[in-house]
Amino acid sequence: MTLLKISVTIAGLYLVLRKLDVGAIWTIIGGIRPGWMALGAVLIALSLPLRAYRWHIVLHGVGSSIRFSRLVELYLVGSFFNAFLPSGVGGDVVRAAEAAQDVDSGVAVGTVVVDRLSGLMAMFLMALVVLPFRPVGFPNNMAIAIATICILGLTAGIILADGRLFHFLIRFVPKGIRAAGNGFLDRLAHSIRMCSWRALAGALLVSAVFNMMQVGWWAATGLALGFNVPFSYYLIIVPILALAILVPSIGGLGVRENLAPLLFGGAGLAPEQAVAFTLLVFGLERVASLLGAPVYLASIIRSARRKSNPSDTLK
Repeated sequence: MTLLKISVTIAGLYLVLRKLDVGAIWTIIGGIRPGWMALGAVLIALSLPLRAYRWHIVLHGVGSSIRFSRLVELYLVGSFFNAFLPSGVGGDVVRAAEAAQDVDSGVAVGTVVVDRLSGLMAMFLMALVVLPFRPVGFPNNMAIAIATICILGLTAGIILADGRLFHFLIRFVPKGIRAAGNGFLDRLAHSIRMCSWRALAGALLVSAVFNMMQVGWWAATGLALGFNVPFSYYLIIVPILALAILVPSIGGLGVRENLAPLLFGGAGLAPEQAVAFTLLVFGLERVASLLGAPVYLASIIRSARRKSNPSDTLK
C-alpha cells in the first residue's frame, strides 16, 4: 500500500507538472505574504485540540476517559506521523497504541476508528451540500462520481458506527485469531457498539467546525498568494479537494494538483496558480505538523524516566 501511495503521488505530480511552467509555479510560491501564511498555520494548529475534543466526546460515548491534555498531545504526535509517513494511517496507529496505555486497547482502537469515521462522514456531508453549487464548467461525470462516493461513504460510515455488522462479521474469523490479544477483536467490536449516537452526533458537529477551519486556512493561503477568491467559493471547492485523501497517495499530493486547475479555473486562476496553491497548502500542513515532533520527543523522554524511576509513577 505504501508503494502504491508513493507511485500514485509521483505519477500524479508528473502528469500535471509536465504540462505546466514549473518555473512560474515556484515564482508564484516565492511571492507569498508571510502574515497570511502565519494565520493559516495558526488555524491548522488550533484544529488539533479541536479534533482532540472530538475524540474526547467519542471516549465519553463509550464510558471511558483520558485527560484532555493527553488527547491533545496524542493528536499532535499523530499529526506529525501522518504528515511524514507515506502511510496515511500511521498517526492513527500511534494514537491508538499510545491511548492503549490509559484505556483498554479495544476502546483505544475503537474510539480512534469512530473519531476518524466521524471526520470522514462530516466531509462527505459537506461535499454533498456544496456540490449543487459547483463552479460552471465542472464536469457532470465528476460531480456524479463525487456524489456517489459521498453517498456510499456515508452509508458505510453509518453501518460501521452502528457496530452490529462488524460484530456479525468477526464471528466468521477463526477462533485462534479471535482469541489473540485476550479477545481483542471482540473487545474492539464491543467498544464500537458502545459508542452512543449522541456522541457520534457531537463528533460530527465538531467535525463540521473543523471543516470550516480547514476552509479558513485554504482561504488564508489564497490571500498569501494574492488570489482574489471569494470565501463562498472555498466552501464549494475545499470539501471536494479534501476527498483527495481517499485516493491512495501521500496526503493527497499529486491527486489534488490534478484537480486544482479544473476546480479553481472557475475562480479565474491559471493552472500554474492553482497548482502552486495546492502545493503551498500541502507544505503549510506539513510545517504545522512539526509541532508534534518535540511533543513526541518529550513523551519518549518522560516514558524513559518513568521506567528508570518506577517510584515516579506513584507521585
